Amino acid sequence: MASVAQRRPRILVVEDDRTLNAQIASLLEGKGYRTQQSYEGEGALLCALSQHFDLILLDVLLPTLDGFEVLDRLRKTRHTPVMMLTACGAEEERILGYRRGADDYVPKPFGFTELLLRIEALLRRTLGSTDQRADPDELTLGPLKLDRSTMDVRHGSAGITLTPIQFRLLWSLVLHQGQVLSKPYLYQLVLEREFSRYDRSLDMHLSRVRRKLIEAGLAADRLQTVHGKGYCFL
Repeated sequence: MASVAQRRPRILVVEDDRTLNAQIASLLEGKGYRTQQSYEGEGALLCALSQHFDLILLDVLLPTLDGFEVLDRLRKTRHTPVMMLTACGAEEERILGYRRGADDYVPKPFGFTELLLRIEALLRRTLGSTDQRADPDELTLGPLKLDRSTMDVRHGSAGITLTPIQFRLLWSLVLHQGQVLSKPYLYQLVLEREFSRYDRSLDMHLSRVRRKLIEAGLAADRLQTVHGKGYCFL
């Protein structure tokens, strides 16, 4: 059986901006991942074909071969999960990436917290229980307790009844306590659809979760709306 150390997911970071590449690699190493860095397309493709990686972070604009060409050639023989790094608002790049076999995309500029969350979500889908970072079944934060298997929520002796969507929303925020989770990320994770700035569904669900938590005795400022950014559980 593989040891925990051996099961640390291995990620290839392909980004020609050396400063950004180093920042991403350092962030991932600090979270327990193993990383290797590449700065251009041909070298990245050779690396991806000759070694095993659990995930490839692949920028679109690269020297020698662009990200789409790397993805095309990789998909002829490998099914390694690929997360594309695309220009913000470049919808045509995202569509093209998905058609060529990308598993997910992150638009630039991105926050490192959201990048980590997307990586964790993709690895959970592809590695499952072999990823040491799989979510726990229970969360306890002082008197607040959440059980994912039963969707049971309690604050001290008070039970809190949540819908499945409300539970997923609260679970995500508590799991990443102190981190601001953006609305686009939560729309995909909780509502399982793309974010629209005219859609108030997530705001409505969060408002109801906050009200139920307050009724159960939780301080009103624990679940916060960070204007222009997203939500955060403190």
